[in-house]
Amino acid sequence: MEEHGLVDNTPRVRRVLVYTLILNEAVAIAKIIWGYLSGSIGMVSDGFHSLFDGLSNVIGLIGIWIASHPPDEKHPYGHKKYETLFTIVIAVMIFSTCFQILKRAYLSFFDGQQTIVSSTSFVIMGTTMLVNLYVMLYEMKKGKELKSNFLIADALHTKSDLFASSAVITGLILTKIGYQIADALVGVVITIFIARIGYKIIKSASDVLVDTICIDTNAIEEVVNKVEGVRGCHDIRTRGMEHHIYLDLHIVVAPHITIEKAHEIASNVEKRIKEVFPTVVDIVVHTEPGTSGAECKC
Repeated sequence: MEEHGLVDNTPRVRRVLVYTLILNEAVAIAKIIWGYLSGSIGMVSDGFHSLFDGLSNVIGLIGIWIASHPPDEKHPYGHKKYETLFTIVIAVMIFSTCFQILKRAYLSFFDGQQTIVSSTSFVIMGTTMLVNLYVMLYEMKKGKELKSNFLIADALHTKSDLFASSAVITGLILTKIGYQIADALVGVVITIFIARIGYKIIKSASDVLVDTICIDTNAIEEVVNKVEGVRGCHDIRTRGMEHHIYLDLHIVVAPHITIEKAHEIASNVEKRIKEVFPTVVDIVVHTEPGTSGAECKC
């Protein structure tokens, strides 16, 4: 699809994401299964780290699909907060997994649980690192080709997974030569990074639920005050989520103008805000008469 000379690359970006998601989840599952079989806490934690990265995208896409349903009689503001609900479910799963991994680490520290390190462990970790390297280079190439910042960002995130896998291999080597505690320590460190993912999700979801400000009000004020007929603005409020924002504000117009003229100015304000801030989906503009002569300041 082409609009105003711009090609919509969304379907192609989606295909790249699905392809890389399948590869990432496959290597994650391989690390988790062999990690449990060999008793390697490092491999299990690294596998869950990769798994939740991909699972977050999957559940996020499902949440976005549900949230895209139009408003109805019982949901006049739409279904966008279902997306937030889904992210909270992910966070609960993440923290539950962290608890289980830390429990295994505790048993390893104090009960002498042994990690079996074999050539298969290194083969699996080496293979998964090569797959991650391929995914990173492929996503980076496609991101630049399709001009997708999301793909580029995801490629850089995959790069960070390579460092985690390198730490696991180091832990396996140290365990192999007799330092059994190394594998558990690596698992604990990676679990901290997994918990960090959960914290970010909870923080993002709570911002939506408590209606945290979404756009700098000074930036909105600057845009509104440049609209012809506007003498000032105040009580600017925003809520919602990053890609779906609700906004209401008061504007001051000249006294004694007609209702039609005030409505025209309000419509121009709404149009201009959506041009500058395309993530704003709904705007309520209250008009107020200003004082005669001097302009009203916000």
